[in-house]
Amino acid sequence: MNPERIAQFEKMASADPTNEMAHFSLGNAYLQTGRFAEAATSLERCVELNPEMSKAYQLGGEAMIKAGWEDKAVVMLEKGFVIAAAKGDRLPQQGMAKLLESIGRHAPVLAEEAETADRLREAGAFVCRRTGRPGTQLASPPLRGPVGAWICENISAETWRQWIGQGTKVINELRLDFTRDRDQELYDQHMREYLGIDEEVLRSIGVIRAATAGEATTGA
Repeated sequence: MNPERIAQFEKMASADPTNEMAHFSLGNAYLQTGRFAEAATSLERCVELNPEMSKAYQLGGEAMIKAGWEDKAVVMLEKGFVIAAAKGDRLPQQGMAKLLESIGRHAPVLAEEAETADRLREAGAFVCRRTGRPGTQLASPPLRGPVGAWICENISAETWRQWIGQGTKVINELRLDFTRDRDQELYDQHMREYLGIDEEVLRSIGVIRAATAGEATTGA
């Protein structure tokens, strides 16, 4: 992770302490560079601001384990596991189960309420993958390519409008210039993180090739 990129995230989190995506991006950046205690702290702040962000629980638990804070990691991962299950976020849910197993723990036994999202889908409701709540499906993909198609199939119009507001903050606070490829990629990264489009999702829709999981092609 480029130190300049971390500095940008630090500035963004400092400028707007209530911006959960700034804390998420900063925590993820710290995690990638081995700054595990700082990563855990940033991701804890993220879930305080947005208790439904499944991926933040997963990364926060991973950071805590690597920092040697196993007791805190168990609390983080167990709570996140139940939230992810209720939302139907299967990939983060499975990831948290594996992290718990890695320290000799087991994932929580799910209560009946944790299947709410699946029951809503079975009843024909459109359930936003990010929030786990019923919403309005977008009339058409908001972007071209497989990423846009995934958003249309999984993200509600209400959540997409919230991202547009968040994306405006990203542009203004980081002073992005879309004539620069680097700035466009930074904006896209924030969008993917906000909507829960991680590497596993990108791989599943063919944006990342299985043999080269670290390389992404432009999907939108």
